[in-house]
Amino acid sequence: RAPGSIGASAYPSRVVKGMRSSGHMGDARVTIKQLTVARVDAENNLLMIRGAVPGANGSVVVVKKAARQAKK
Repeated sequence: RAPGSIGASAYPSRVVKGMRSSGHMGDARVTIKQLTVARVDAENNLLMIRGAVPGANGSVVVVKKAARQAKK
């Protein structure tokens, strides 16, 4: 299928920035800082983290110790 009109021909005779179009999005490594470990369940091999963790359900998450201490 053709996309239809994506820009005017007379003025500004170009496709404006931010024009919505198809493409790949979201497959990038994301680093989140300052999340705290709420609870550790060693029996079930679970780590409860307080805050928003990026990624889909069941995806692999790498947890590291903070390089800098959080401000109090």
